[in-house]
Amino acid sequence: MRNNFDWTPYRRATVGFDRLFDFLENSGGAENYPPFDIEKLGDDHFRITVAVAGFKADEIDLTAHQNMLIVSGRKTQPKEGEERHLLYSGIATRAFERRFQLADFVRVDKADLADGLLTIDLVREVPEAMKPHKIAIGGGRETTALVEDKKEAA
Repeated sequence: MRNNFDWTPYRRATVGFDRLFDFLENSGGAENYPPFDIEKLGDDHFRITVAVAGFKADEIDLTAHQNMLIVSGRKTQPKEGEERHLLYSGIATRAFERRFQLADFVRVDKADLADGLLTIDLVREVPEAMKPHKIAIGGGRETTALVEDKKEAA
């Protein structure tokens, strides 16, 4: 999350809080790597796209644990004799870890790496027992009917 708030008017009115404002202005700098997009593909389908240029598939680790998806990457060390002598290094290859909080009943469907973009497809699957049901009154037997989602009918 980018901090685009201008703290200048508050700096003029306060004395001795410069370190606090510096912290607020600079917070989140390391959290912006690697950049990512989250898109909704359908009612229950989502996609996370993470820009991981310079990383191979075996250098990226995806871990889904309860409601947390952890994407981490670490470049492998060059083998002996394969060292590169860079004159300028502008491609970020530092290790990273990005955490995504997943909603209940969301699972990772698949993940692909192409053209420096890691795409992670997510699917929300609510169990039948958790979906709302209409209960018939009377009759002595258990009769239930699944309640349709009103958004789908519209």
